[in-house]
Amino acid sequence: MKIGVISDTHGWLDPKVFDHFAPCDEIWHAGDIGDPIVLTALSKFKKVRAVYGNIDGQAIRNKCPEIQKFQCEQILVWMIHIAGNPPLYTPQVRTLLGQEIPDILVCGHSHILRVMHDKKHPPLLFLNPGAAGKHGFHHMRTLLRFEIQGKHINHMEAIELGARAQLI
Repeated sequence: MKIGVISDTHGWLDPKVFDHFAPCDEIWHAGDIGDPIVLTALSKFKKVRAVYGNIDGQAIRNKCPEIQKFQCEQILVWMIHIAGNPPLYTPQVRTLLGQEIPDILVCGHSHILRVMHDKKHPPLLFLNPGAAGKHGFHHMRTLLRFEIQGKHINHMEAIELGARAQLI
């Protein structure tokens, strides 16, 4: 299973996303979608799993939950827009981690690309794809792409879409 991860589009979708996610089976959007048109365009292209973010209005909140928990192959995945990061999670995520530990925790919000193992909660792999939109303080627009085979996560790639400043 090939996965593309995106976040913080803030209502704008770079056409290059479709090229980078062409080999993917699913796209996971970690919130701050910004406009239902982004979700529609991605959904017409591939299967999409998404959560709403803090800037998302009611139209997106009606289509996407705050938290998604699902199995992909033999991997337990959680996705939430605002999670903090290891080891400084939000109170909500800390509470959830006290009940169960996922294999992958996907979030957005910070606009900072980060892929790291949580040493306090093994085998948790923390994924934040950074921001793919043109609004925010980030300098480079980024995505993640990887494969899941059974219980294994392979071929993790950070993809740079280009500088945000070029679009302002």
